[in-house]
Amino acid sequence: MTTSHNILNCRFDAVSEAGAAQWAQETLRSGKRGHISTVNVAILMMMRSDARLKKYIDDSGLIVADGQPLIWLSKLLRKPLPERVAGVELVNELVNVASEEKAGIYLMGAKQDIVEDVAKNLTEQTPNAQFVGVQDGYFTPEEATARAQAIRESGAKLLIVAMGVPRQEQFLQDHWEDLNVQLAIGVGGSFDVIAGRTKRAPQWMQTVGLEWFFRLSQEPKRLAKRYLITNSQFIWLSGWALLGHLLGLGKTTTQSDARQPLV
Repeated sequence: MTTSHNILNCRFDAVSEAGAAQWAQETLRSGKRGHISTVNVAILMMMRSDARLKKYIDDSGLIVADGQPLIWLSKLLRKPLPERVAGVELVNELVNVASEEKAGIYLMGAKQDIVEDVAKNLTEQTPNAQFVGVQDGYFTPEEATARAQAIRESGAKLLIVAMGVPRQEQFLQDHWEDLNVQLAIGVGGSFDVIAGRTKRAPQWMQTVGLEWFFRLSQEPKRLAKRYLITNSQFIWLSGWALLGHLLGLGKTTTQSDARQPLV
């Protein structure tokens, strides 16, 4: 049983990266179906105004915190999450798990040359990985059904989608029954990092919670407004949550009474 904590109106599973990989392996072995959501500060704030995104994440079999500020807040609220589980790193773990289980992997997202480089780099890391489909993430709403059908026909058991939030979640939500995969995850811009097109922040910046600043320095025009709004909102809501904790309003739930993987 996985313990989960409600933090700013989102349930987070108290698992490490290794624990998330174990959950994925158990899901593949069980024959059940479910999806993993990696939630950072920006996504957590987006959920407050996007009911469809919130439902998708609430329905996830596993929800992990992809942001150091969320780990700090969890400890201050006495709802500790063991560590940050970054989507870009979880991709590697899931590919390893799928390889061990001899499960086909489908990659969809970014531009075609980028996703092909992702498959190449992941294959170098895990030679036994079985990539049964590698497709870009640029298609019209009218073409989405055909994409879903291609994934189904590939026989993939693990689907990794990198099309940005909330587009990737909407695709998975709309076509979940058609995809017939056992395990799916949306990983935003992770393919650019895995393919070597975008650099990650130095480890010390990740540790002190400044990875967002590193990304902002790379794409200031696209990210400045988003981070100004989401970071300010997060700080404000965290303050109220801490006040509520001091007043004894915190609550902890377990996965058994909160959420189960989709079947």
